[in-house]
Formats: sequence, structure tokens, C-alpha cells
Amino acid sequence: MDIKNFAFGKMNYIICAISVLLIIVGFILMTGPSSSVEGGFEPDIFSTRRIVVAPMVCFAGFLLMIVGILYPRKKDSKEEK
Repeated sequence: MDIKNFAFGKMNYIICAISVLLIIVGFILMTGPSSSVEGGFEPDIFSTRRIVVAPMVCFAGFLLMIVGILYPRKKDSKEEK
């Protein structure tokens, strides 16, 4: 299979893989204990990590995915001739 048949270049796939990992990290940062436990209310659901940092990390991952899709593929010198 020739590399010319792929829609994306190698750099596109690298950027998309990094963005998927960033999105997964963002969702992992959102996890934590549930809002109600046997002992009463759990205030950790309002932590800065869960309501500010994690959504920003996910948003950055989604933006990076757009960049990975739109990143221009480099032309080989063989293709230009």
C-alpha cells in the first residue's frame, strides 16, 4: 500500500493521536467521588480540577483535533514532477 493513498499525512495522525490522549486525560481529571455518599454531601464535586481544569483540557484536545485534521500535508518532491 502506497502512502500517497492516505487522506492524511504522518503528522496529521500524530497530532490526532496526541489530541485523543489529551481528551482522555481531561475526562480522567473529571472523575472523582459521587455527589452523595452515605455520610452526607461530598463537596469535592465543586473542586477547581473538576469544573475548570478538566473541561479546559478537553476543549484544548478538541481544538487540537481540528488542527490535526486541517494540518496541510507536505508534498513530496516526486509528486511535484
